[in-house]
Amino acid sequence: MTAVTDPVAAAGTRSASRTRSPGRLALARLRRDRVSVAAGVFVALVLLASVFAPLICRVLGVDTERHIELLSLTNLGFPEGRFGGMSWDHPLGIEPKTGRDLLALLLYGSRTSLLIAFGATAVSVLLGIVFGLWAGYFGGWVDTVISRSTEVLMAFPVFLFSIALLAVLGNLDRVWFLTGNGLRMAILIFVIGFFSFPYTARLMRSQVLSLRTREFVAAARVMGSTNRRILVRELLPNLTGPIIVLTSLSIPTTVLAEAGLSFLGVGISPPATSWGQLLGAASRTFVVDPAYMLFPGLCMVATVLAFNLLGDGIRDAFDPKSTKS
Repeated sequence: MTAVTDPVAAAGTRSASRTRSPGRLALARLRRDRVSVAAGVFVALVLLASVFAPLICRVLGVDTERHIELLSLTNLGFPEGRFGGMSWDHPLGIEPKTGRDLLALLLYGSRTSLLIAFGATAVSVLLGIVFGLWAGYFGGWVDTVISRSTEVLMAFPVFLFSIALLAVLGNLDRVWFLTGNGLRMAILIFVIGFFSFPYTARLMRSQVLSLRTREFVAAARVMGSTNRRILVRELLPNLTGPIIVLTSLSIPTTVLAEAGLSFLGVGISPPATSWGQLLGAASRTFVVDPAYMLFPGLCMVATVLAFNLLGDGIRDAFDPKSTKS
């Protein structure tokens, strides 16, 4: 026997599904992706661990102080015992030459690495949005100047140029209120973000080119809206999805960029620490103490992988037609 369907209820259900915002639809799709949800949980745990690093260290009874008594005087200052001096007091071992607890260094290092990564991503995305909006909306000579400038920046050997620039700027003692490692962090954020923004600008430009001919933009012009209002009130809200996707996929790239520069010695300097700085120090003692490189490497690989998986999930949630390779 065929069931009788209430046409009013059915129409209401279809209408409710159609009126859901793109953001809610994307969130619903993201929740159904178990891999992305697991990656998001891991990323959240990493962020919480970095924010509450001092509290976690206090609870676990570890610190970043030097413990020279734990080093072997007959083995060139390397940790006593096996696996880098691992013990109940120092679960991941200690740092060669200094005796600092490796778990505490990883927790505090995550704060530095993620702060630089998020700061550089923010610089890149903000610059990319501004110049991408201008180039795509105004066109003409504005588009030509911005497009050619970004192409010049993209043609630079960015990594080598960044090393040279950081080596020069890193010798500065003070810029405004910034000194020491605070100044070096600010320089890293600016350099990584500045050389990353051309890619963001090109994506924003292509999105704006497809939006500026839509009816809602033409209607805003007819109603007398200024260019600024059209850019901020009409175009920018329609770029929310691409901006979120781009930001989530840019963070792991900036994490690796900071690690590479710090690994080469132009990033954060001791006694402050970052994951890249730990890997750089571990590379000099890898043959004698491989455990010192193992844990920072695992932390970085796991974090970058989680950010990439989360970014892929967000991209697929906002663009269901895209397929994972």
